[in-house]
Amino acid sequence: MRTSPSNPAATLRRVAYKLVGAVAVIVAAASVTFFAQLAVPGDRATTLMNLQTGQDRKWTAAELAPLNERFGFKDPIVVQYLHYVGGLFRGDLGTSYTQKRPVTEVIGGQLLPSLTLTVAALAVAWTLALAGTLLTVRRGRLLSGLGATWEALTASLPHYWVGVVLLVVFSVQLRVFPIIGGTGAWGSVLPVLTLAIPLAGFLGQVTRDEFEQVLGQPFVTTARTRGMSDLGVRLRHVLRHAVLPAITLSGWALGALVAGAVIAENIFGRPGIGQVLVTAVNTRDVPTVSGIVLVVAAVYVVANLLVDLAYAIVDPRLKTAR
Repeated sequence: MRTSPSNPAATLRRVAYKLVGAVAVIVAAASVTFFAQLAVPGDRATTLMNLQTGQDRKWTAAELAPLNERFGFKDPIVVQYLHYVGGLFRGDLGTSYTQKRPVTEVIGGQLLPSLTLTVAALAVAWTLALAGTLLTVRRGRLLSGLGATWEALTASLPHYWVGVVLLVVFSVQLRVFPIIGGTGAWGSVLPVLTLAIPLAGFLGQVTRDEFEQVLGQPFVTTARTRGMSDLGVRLRHVLRHAVLPAITLSGWALGALVAGAVIAENIFGRPGIGQVLVTAVNTRDVPTVSGIVLVVAAVYVVANLLVDLAYAIVDPRLKTAR
């Protein structure tokens, strides 16, 4: 008996389950970042005072009292933890030690450029991966071999190496793109490719393996006997099934690209959370570092929710299997 695809109660239960899981992941990430702050050597108030004054010395209890009072460093650990986690549900990630502003403001002002770079890189990576798969899989030994070799090579390249090579070749030597600080569409080409090329190779490898298996399925042979062209078979029948494993990995990839954006932004001198993170690490601005970690964790959660939606769009039959 076929399960009804429109079951409101089942849909609500599934959505509630996903939301509870998302909240649990965020709370777990917050817990890790909180206790990581406590694990940093040295007294937090002393470290903060040294940062603010530019000195490196011991301070009296009276001198440190205002900071301990302001940030609650002397409260019991349980109270600090509950205050920190509770702040997440109020949109409060704490106050930056160095900028003396809410972390949400510090990150929020630089988050959009990073997300724009990340989403553009994911779109380009998918375009390159699908084009390579459609044009090379079972297109003869030479083309198939070239496609597989290219995917294996690019998938193994680190982002920083790709970024430096692109910068030296196309910006320094050929002077096609701006060397640093390009924020427009033209200046975003190299940062996007820096993130997209390794990911395209990885997605291409996964899609290629599945694509070859699906090409041998009986329904593909049936479609060919009905007179459908090879390109039509690949696009309408094979590709829809072959991309499912790669869609699963896209949730992980989107979060990984946010982390990789830190490298690209620093190589090309672009605004974004990458610059904020490097500055925060160098100045030991722990709340800002923790806030960025939580943002990346939130991106992972949202990305996996979007993957579930993409599954249902690509293959509607999966709606009834959950």
